[in-house]
Amino acid sequence: MKNVYDLLGRILVSLIFIFEAVDSIAYFKQTKLTMTEYGIHWRQDLLLVGAIIFLILGGLLLLTGYRIKLGAFLLLLYWIPVTFIVHSFWNAPQEVQRVQSIYFMKNLGIAGALFLMIANGSGKFSIKRLMIVMRIRKDET
Repeated sequence: MKNVYDLLGRILVSLIFIFEAVDSIAYFKQTKLTMTEYGIHWRQDLLLVGAIIFLILGGLLLLTGYRIKLGAFLLLLYWIPVTFIVHSFWNAPQEVQRVQSIYFMKNLGIAGALFLMIANGSGKFSIKRLMIVMRIRKDET
């Protein structure tokens, strides 16, 4: 069952990032306006395109289980700064402080899942494992 849970966890976590990438592409201009609201003015196009690339690449690497540690690392490079910038509940007005603290903790939990993937790898149901099995079978023939 562990391998099934690994697969389900990878799928669910990767969907968060793939969805965010698609949303950032679909609402590119609005995302740039949001960046401005949070004080991010330096090279917005570069930062946003870079974030989208990290989200898509990292999300797909998690989903497939190929180079999962690289994928999780790329996503952490994006996720941790975004969490501290967007959900800095300690700077938020009192009326939204509680909600922002919940979002902040949720994002820390997702970061924890990424760290677990770095520590434990992709499990049995992954493209990486499939490639190894195919290589072994090829060598046997």
